[in-house]
Amino acid sequence: MLTFYLNQNKIATSLHHGTVLLDFVRRESRLPGTKEGCREGDCGACTVLLGEIADEEIKYRAVNSCLLPIGSLAGKHVVTIEGLNLRENTLLQNAFVDEHASQCGFCTPGFILSLTDFLLNNPTLNFEEAILAVAGNICRCTGYESIKRAIKLLLTEVESRIELSLDKRVPELVRTGQLPEYFNTIPQKLARLEFDVEPENPGKIVAGGTDLFVQQADKLLKQPLQFIDDGQQSREIYRENDQCIVGASATMEEVRKTPVFREILPEIDTYSKLIASKPIRERATLAGNIVNASPIADFVILLLALEAKLILQIGSASRTVDLHNFYLGYKKLDLQEDEHIHNISIPIPNPGFKFNFEKVSRRTHLDIASVNTAAFFAVEENKITDARISAGGVAPIPLLLKNTNAFLQDKIIDPAIVESAMKIAAEEISPISDVRGSAEYKRRLLQQFIFAHFHTQFPELIGAEVLA
Repeated sequence: MLTFYLNQNKIATSLHHGTVLLDFVRRESRLPGTKEGCREGDCGACTVLLGEIADEEIKYRAVNSCLLPIGSLAGKHVVTIEGLNLRENTLLQNAFVDEHASQCGFCTPGFILSLTDFLLNNPTLNFEEAILAVAGNICRCTGYESIKRAIKLLLTEVESRIELSLDKRVPELVRTGQLPEYFNTIPQKLARLEFDVEPENPGKIVAGGTDLFVQQADKLLKQPLQFIDDGQQSREIYRENDQCIVGASATMEEVRKTPVFREILPEIDTYSKLIASKPIRERATLAGNIVNASPIADFVILLLALEAKLILQIGSASRTVDLHNFYLGYKKLDLQEDEHIHNISIPIPNPGFKFNFEKVSRRTHLDIASVNTAAFFAVEENKITDARISAGGVAPIPLLLKNTNAFLQDKIIDPAIVESAMKIAAEEISPISDVRGSAEYKRRLLQQFIFAHFHTQFPELIGAEVLA
């Protein structure tokens, strides 16, 4: 029996653990405020808050319920829009009313839940950060300007009326009438909650499920599932000597926020805007992104350029595989039966390295890439001592451009070298024509990205004449 809390109510259900939460709250619990839109985690209409105990505190995050299997909810707290409502409107709800930020209302619950996540978790109530909090919520009616005005009004009202410190957000928001009083009782209730532990290796492994439940939702309802985000594998991210170690079930958002990873990629906030919305990053795991083996997986492209290694494990036996050797062909992995990713190891580079990420997709943000690429350079006196350029969308696998990288080794950076690297890169890829562009378009796009890597990181050496 699966047990968790939904708003104020304890839930015990024997439904298949692959049932997505969106269907559970609408069909089983008759809570219609959570809306069904795209069922792909793209529109945000189904957003809920997911709370779980971490370091003896409860942490809430906005997630897409259309991609959230109930099997991963054991011992957790789910909050829908109905679970936020009080006798009087909150400051957040009033801001949407006062600024006419809700028209048809279909998307509004998702916006409210995402902004509640923002109020619960952000150290500073910054407008730009609030906008990023709702980047995964789409509205067809308003043109967004009224929503932006509502957010500005909210921040003004909160700053003038509520004293917020990050370690006391929930009690303070309850005290000031921005959250229902039952929120204060949830930590104790979850601590007392008894729930079944899944038997070892019962079936298909599911981590975040943000791609699985887009592609295989019906199929997953017909087989046993094993959920790895409930302590069966580590979510820790830590420094060990000169390596950043990422637990297999750590999410993209957890990685983004971790100081040791931010030391490796200071621009990760900028890159994250291109990769996925916050609700997706809150569920999607690095290991899942790797094993999914998409040829255009954004985070994999970053990790390839960072020279990541995988620690694979069966029982107590483990082995290490370079990420660029992990992909044997389209959706084919160097992964034995019953073997899984235990950790991801990322070298911490010496100071002064250069890194760049480029991506083109139909939408600028939060869309699937036509082509994406990352580049790592170590340089001494304009001489390249190490180059690692990776690319997605140009081969059956996420690709490390070995020939291009070998050519760049020990070269002095100048326009002729960059032009040669662009030609070599075009020769070692094998793009195909599909809905995201023709093969020739992708080939030319990667060449322009090679230029962009150098022009962005070495503008004094590489100018626009390279593309002339």
